[in-house]
Amino acid sequence: MTSKKNIVIAFDLYGTLLSIESIAKELATHFGDEKAGSIAALWRRYQLEYTWRMNSMGLYKPFSDITRTSLQHALAEHSVTLSSTNITNLMKAYDSLGTFPDVEPGLKAVSSDPSISAYVFSNGTDAMVSSSVNQSPSLSPQSSVFKGLITVQEVELFKPHPKVYYHLAEEVGKTKEEMGSIWLVSGNPFDVVGARAVGMQAAWVDRAEKGWSDRLGELASGGPTLVVSGVEDAVRKIKNWTEKKGEQSGAGLNKEEAAMGPG
Repeated sequence: MTSKKNIVIAFDLYGTLLSIESIAKELATHFGDEKAGSIAALWRRYQLEYTWRMNSMGLYKPFSDITRTSLQHALAEHSVTLSSTNITNLMKAYDSLGTFPDVEPGLKAVSSDPSISAYVFSNGTDAMVSSSVNQSPSLSPQSSVFKGLITVQEVELFKPHPKVYYHLAEEVGKTKEEMGSIWLVSGNPFDVVGARAVGMQAAWVDRAEKGWSDRLGELASGGPTLVVSGVEDAVRKIKNWTEKKGEQSGAGLNKEEAAMGPG
């Protein structure tokens, strides 16, 4: 069993730490609130769908390219257009996204606890993620909390492909046998299921408090280890869970134990 002196937490970036609400506001200046909200939602849907389709086809393009192309798809679905300048401005908006209210206290809790090693883990490119973290007005003051910004760029695959989670493990100094000692904090169910499928622990951020409804985990590896209301809640519950389980530094749980969840 392990001590609580080495808790590795990988935070998803977009939709978990950073809110994309401002993107809808930017779209609203062109199309009004109602249509902008619909376009923003469809844009996010196609952004993720494109990554999954690329994985299935064995193809890779940078997340920034996928983000731009999926925006054009969403605009076409609504029978509207934007100039290339306006599209570029929307892409730049990713560099100034704000955080959710629970992020700052959560990261402050991380910074005050030497037992936690925190990382950002994202589908974005190195440049995109670095800009988003370091130029965000509300996240950049907390950026020193992170020991690293880990992306899928090197492996040229997207979540939830197993190789991206093994890449995460390698970057944080863990082996495949130690996946159960790594935590993912994400607001995306597909990301949570992907992490659990390789034996990681995962805290799903349920800010809407609608409860876990994704059923793919029943066919794969189970649902989240923990359901949390935000980043601050995630940090607190992960520490409590780790203390309860008495994990040892560097040992981790095997896949069968990890699948049991908080039990």
